[in-house]
Parts: sequence; structure tokens; C-alpha cells
Amino acid sequence: MSLFDTRVPAVLLRIDRNPFHHGTLGAVRSLGRAGVDVHVVADCTGSPVGGSRFVRQLHPPPPPGASAGDIAAVLRRVAARIPHPAVLIPMDDASAVAVGALREELAPSYLLPQQPGALAERVADKAELAEVCAAVGVPHPVTLVPESAEQASAMAWRLGLPVVAKWSRPWLLPTEGGLRSTVVVQSPQQARELYRRSAEAGSRLLLQEFLPPGPDGDWFFHGYADRSGTMRAGGSGVKEQSWPRGAGLTAVGHWRSNPRVRALAERLAGALGYRGILDLDFRRCGTTGDYHLLDFNPRPGAQFRLFADSAGLDVVRALHLDLTHRALPDGVPLPGRAFVVENYAPLTALRPASGGREFAWHAADDRGPGWAMWTLWGRHVSRRLLDRARRLCARRGHGDAAHVVRQAAAPVASLTDLTDLTGPTGLSDLPGDEKASSC
Repeated sequence: MSLFDTRVPAVLLRIDRNPFHHGTLGAVRSLGRAGVDVHVVADCTGSPVGGSRFVRQLHPPPPPGASAGDIAAVLRRVAARIPHPAVLIPMDDASAVAVGALREELAPSYLLPQQPGALAERVADKAELAEVCAAVGVPHPVTLVPESAEQASAMAWRLGLPVVAKWSRPWLLPTEGGLRSTVVVQSPQQARELYRRSAEAGSRLLLQEFLPPGPDGDWFFHGYADRSGTMRAGGSGVKEQSWPRGAGLTAVGHWRSNPRVRALAERLAGALGYRGILDLDFRRCGTTGDYHLLDFNPRPGAQFRLFADSAGLDVVRALHLDLTHRALPDGVPLPGRAFVVENYAPLTALRPASGGREFAWHAADDRGPGWAMWTLWGRHVSRRLLDRARRLCARRGHGDAAHVVRQAAAPVASLTDLTDLTGPTGLSDLPGDEKASSC
């Protein structure tokens, strides 16, 4: 007999348009393997996710920037086509914030954790998160919020260059225009110029103390706070490679027990009365040894499948079991497991992993997404090479495209260099997976 109530489907909601959102694929596979029908409300056109055999049905998503009413209308249409109530799982910050605000309206059709509707928005907003950390005694980098361009310049000096600049609500950033959720600012002038783009960004600019990176300095914690507030499933892990390098999502990570990180996560969730899935990012200060909270994502993190225990329990499965009033199995943690995003860390993906490994894209029982990812990624890298060649041609004032393409490709000395060709202006800048980080 299945542990899961397979009569209850799951609906994954993602508003952003990132085709390389491997966290969505992880949720599809986790629940699909458990026998749960998985419906995906996301733009999967050209995305490897749509090729998974565990997707029951794809549904058109609300457009980027959709109002709460538009998002509710989309979810009502989906609910009318499937057995309900269904477990609803937001997969990006924009979705999590919207679902939190719409909880009462969605409750007849969807199962959701019981918590205040504004809480997801409060913790996802980086300005408010700094205030939350101060209130509950969780270390957080010194954060200042300028009210003018001149203040931004002065505050950058006061914090000590370099400083980290963040937009408080990164899910509101436009997909065009080159704005990134996190930038390491090297001069007061750069801080001033960023502030002047506040209207374009759609939220406040924050300037944050720079905590230098170091060995084992970047940590993450994934967990599920159940109906009683008890932290279930998940665990703590260390980020060993990131993409973009030094300030992005986890390209390679390992499950490593860290009682201090877990205690901070439990303190924060308990003080807030948080219920549901969370993904937290920490940085250990090399001077004090304190773990500073950088981000609170009120949703599954992209690498959540790293923390599948001996019973196969992860945070997404824990959510479905808990909301359908099923018992959660008592598994044994498996520290030492690795998580690898193959297109961001291809050489690491080829090396053996003694403690076990979870790939972002490849799976023996679901091969379609892995092959589709490499096809899409190859096109993306080729497009980046062509763009680089065109820029070189324009600068040098000649049209020897073949020669310039060879020069553009020359720095690609290894598979790891392919990631340098993808951005900061490529598909990766779509806002779904990138995590802001003080690095």
C-alpha cells in the first residue's frame, strides 16, 4: 500500500520563464515516482521539464507580472480540470508570494499550509528579512536602505567597499534591461547609478555588508515545517560550486550535518510561526564564525532532492503527506550525498561520488529531460559564442566572422568554461533559480 494518498494530485506553479529550472523537474520526479499525478502550471515551451514522463499535464501559466486576480483565475481554471482539492506547490518567489496572499480564495480547491498570508512576502522581501533577523536574533549582514542616489553613494562608503547591492523584491525585476538581483558594488558611483534604476527594478535597493567568501563558507538549509511547526525532512548542506561563480545558485553541493545552521533555521521558523517548505541561505563569517542568513525562500530550493533520506522522504513529499494527513516515514539522514547541476559543473558530473549523488537533469528512469537539456544548452552556448563574435567584429571594425568566431571560442579551454559563455546576460538571468548572495 502506498504511503501517499494518490487520489490527491499535485499542482506545481511557476510564473518565471526560466527553461533551466531544474527544481521544478525535481518536484515532478519526486511526486511522480510516488504515484501522485503531477500537473505543471508553467511555461515549459522548449524546457526539458516538459519531456518528463512523470508530468501528468501541462497548463498555461499566468504571464510575468500578472496580478493576483489573474493568477487566481488561472488556478481556478486548472482546478476545474482536475480532481480536487489538490496540493499546490509554488516553485518560485513570485508564485509563493501570490499564493500566500490568495490562500483563503484558493482554499476550496487547493491544500495549502496554514500560515498568515503575508508571511511569504515578508520573508522573501530582503529589506523586511533584515528586520525579521534583528527581531529574532539571527545574524544577518549589516543592511542599509538608501532613500536617494546620494545616500546610496554615502552608504557604500560607510559600509566599506566592496558592498553587496540587492533589490528587495527580485521577483519584480524585468526580464529585459540587464538588472540582476545581486551585484557586488565596487564604487560609490556604481551604487548611485544602481539607485537611479529603482523605478525600473520595481522595489527598493539595499546595500549590504560584504562577507568575504571562504572554504565551507556558504551553507543552505532545506526543511518542511509541518502542521505542528516541527521541522521535518531536509537538512543542511554546503555549497562547493555556484553559478554564476561566487554569487549564484548551487552548481555542486554536499549534504553535511551542521547543528548550528539547523538551530538557526528552527529558531527563525518557530518565531515566525512558519508552516510549509523553506530554503535558507547562510554565509559563515570568517572573522567571527557566525552564520549570517542571506536569503529566506518560502518554497522548495532547486537542489531539494539532495536531502532525500533512506525512506525517500524529501520536503516536497513531506508536504504532500502532511497536507493529506498521512504519516511521514522515519528515514535515516544520508550526509555525504552530492548534488550536481550538469550543465553548470560538467566535469564534476563525470567524477565518481562515493557518498551517492543526485543529478539535476539526468535520471535512469526519466531520460528525456537530460537529453533535452543538452540540446537546449548547446543552442544557448552557440548563441552566446555568436553574440561574442559579433561584438568583437563591431569593436574591430571588420567582418572576418570566421576569424573572430575562432577568437571568441578560444577561451573555452574546458567544459567548465562553457558556463562563462552563458551569462550574465543569457537565459540564466531569468529570475527563477538565481539566489541573491552576499559574495
